[in-house]
Amino acid sequence: MSSPNAPPTPEEIHAAPKVLLHDHLDGGLRASTVVELAARIGHELPVRGVDELAAWFQAQGWSGSLERYLEPFSHTIAVMQTADALERVAAECAEDLRADGVVHAEVRFAPELHVAQGLSLDEVVGAVVRGFASVQGMSVGTLVTAMRHAARSVEVAELALRWRDRGVVGFDIAGAEAGYPPTRHLDAFQLLQRDSAHFTIHAGEAFGLPSIWEALHWCNADRLGHGVRIVDDIAVDPSTGEATLGRLAAFVRDTRVPLELCPTSNVQTGAAASIAEHPVGLLRRLRFRVTVNTDNRLMSGVTLSSELTACTAAFGWTWEDLRRLTLNATKSAFLPFDQRVRLMNDVVKPWFAERAGAA
Repeated sequence: MSSPNAPPTPEEIHAAPKVLLHDHLDGGLRASTVVELAARIGHELPVRGVDELAAWFQAQGWSGSLERYLEPFSHTIAVMQTADALERVAAECAEDLRADGVVHAEVRFAPELHVAQGLSLDEVVGAVVRGFASVQGMSVGTLVTAMRHAARSVEVAELALRWRDRGVVGFDIAGAEAGYPPTRHLDAFQLLQRDSAHFTIHAGEAFGLPSIWEALHWCNADRLGHGVRIVDDIAVDPSTGEATLGRLAAFVRDTRVPLELCPTSNVQTGAAASIAEHPVGLLRRLRFRVTVNTDNRLMSGVTLSSELTACTAAFGWTWEDLRRLTLNATKSAFLPFDQRVRLMNDVVKPWFAERAGAA
């Protein structure tokens, strides 16, 4: 283990306990599993071979086009239409995250996309929850997602409530932001609020401040999925580096709204030009409640460790930065308070204090 003042190495970052809040189940399959399940059901893939398919997924992700970035999901979703396949994919997701040092993850998926072969929404969720629960040594909470261009958000919110306390920890909406504002699903969010349920909203990824404003001030989101465009409300003096926050940015920082930032994914879809130019560095410096996440591990070719390693190299992050980011994520998890405290006091803080030498 390096000294507390030395930059964290990739190996040390891999060994550190990590908390992941924004990861898509259908964007994180093993390429080998896609190949095997596709052959089983006769689904035609764009290329043959596991390595070739993994490279194809990443090439689509790095195409610079949101449309091409989304195309690979038609193949992963196609092989996730039976209970057995869903349970297997969920279990492998948990295994892969555990192997990366993740101690708690919240993984999201849209049940409405997995009913093509006759499964009910409850059967879909049950299979995923069983898969996550089958892996020991970490905790995984399920976030059920409604597609914002569809009209099933109230139904999916009701689904989240039925499965609350049985593996589902919250609700989300995802899909194209432009033309599909969060307020389109206000009934679903109000239903969840009346039942004291947690939810996050994809906002401020491909669309700007109005999406964030609606997510917070109309829908009362607990967290922002991505939220990277909050930087549009921050002015930085190029000569001094001094930042001036607009009212919305100040509200997000002052009220400690968690930002589920996904640096590599944002570069792929054009929200940032590079990791070094990603707003995560500025937002961390300004002490927003920043968390770092993977989004779609297969399409981006990343792990949480690799994301943190890339940001550490780009922004000169120290052990204290990594400790604070991990605590931010732990505090923002949709876990009961007692569980969050245990995770912080029994796992995260001791590791950084005793093994990394952080205060």
